[in-house]
Amino acid sequence: MFTRTESFRDFIRLYPIVSIIITIHLGLYLLTSLTIFPNSWFFENLSGVNLYIMEGEYWRLFTSTFIHSGFSHMLFNSFSLVLFGPALERILGSGRFLFIYLLSGFIANVATLMIQPLTYTHVGSSGAIFGLFGYYLAIIMFRKHMLSKQNSQIILTLCVVSLIMTFLQPNINITAHLFGLLGGFLLGAIPYFNKKDFSDSIRGTANWASSKKNSLSYQSPLKVIVWAAIIIVAILGLLAQK
Repeated sequence: MFTRTESFRDFIRLYPIVSIIITIHLGLYLLTSLTIFPNSWFFENLSGVNLYIMEGEYWRLFTSTFIHSGFSHMLFNSFSLVLFGPALERILGSGRFLFIYLLSGFIANVATLMIQPLTYTHVGSSGAIFGLFGYYLAIIMFRKHMLSKQNSQIILTLCVVSLIMTFLQPNINITAHLFGLLGGFLLGAIPYFNKKDFSDSIRGTANWASSKKNSLSYQSPLKVIVWAAIIIVAILGLLAQK
């Protein structure tokens, strides 16, 4: 599900929205890095500057999701989207996937506007990508049949690690991460909320976490460190938010 085996042509055909978003990431990076273009203009007019948004430049609530602060920032966020976007685009369809992605990023940016000071500036797609994680969590909670147990465990593990690292890394827009995750979860949960399913899912998640805790004691320290490193590398794109 999260392993990509398609050819480049098949990837574009099967996941057009993910492909378009990554193309925009790359295009804007080139426009902001190659000296033949007015680099500063793009940052000045597309980045999320709370003061300018409050003065009426509302497009920044969307455009800041697509512009990045550097090559590594753009690369890792795009890499995260390649890993976790295609499966959800296939599940939801291209139109709904785009809606969830853009609205999650918008929610993250609005929360940043409301909570952070007017001088705060932010760029990057981390809030929208956390929104995808949130939607996956809603699927795990309310539509278990759509994800295998193994894939559900992968999502849960990555969400936990991502949230922990959000508070440990410097220069992270914590507000965007948290509200992007919450926004994506609500978008996935509200249409399917059922109290019994929610209770059962909480119980199942707790049992899974308990089993993982018990099994961890039997793992060699080296193996645990290696797997932790793999997981952290996979989510670096979510931690490059400036």
